[in-house]
Amino acid sequence: MIRVALISLAGLALMACTDVSGDEVSRAAPDYLGVDTSLLDGDLVQFHVTMDRVGALEDLNDYADCAAAQYALIRGYGFARHVRTKTKQEAGIWKADAVYTISPALPRGLRTLDAEVVVQDCKANGIPTV
Repeated sequence: MIRVALISLAGLALMACTDVSGDEVSRAAPDYLGVDTSLLDGDLVQFHVTMDRVGALEDLNDYADCAAAQYALIRGYGFARHVRTKTKQEAGIWKADAVYTISPALPRGLRTLDAEVVVQDCKANGIPTV
């Protein structure tokens, strides 16, 4: 009985020395490597965004959304709509080929962006725009 108690006390002492909370996760911040923009046709715009240290594909999509929203504002439009995104990874670097339409009025579709709101959100989250 004493032996079991000593083992239990040793285990408790070891646990007290180890941080098991899991609240702090060390993760390097994403590295935004740039955006190339091409006007395809009228209101159809293509963005090639490149990132390193992507935590989730959503990070890459957010970067493309930020670029599209800022581009819409630069062109005097208030909205953008996501059309499609293709992603790939090469040597640890993530790339997205994303296409959006830009428009002065809220477009129909599921993935619409209010450009001013998105750009403000991007700035608040440290995501660069065009």
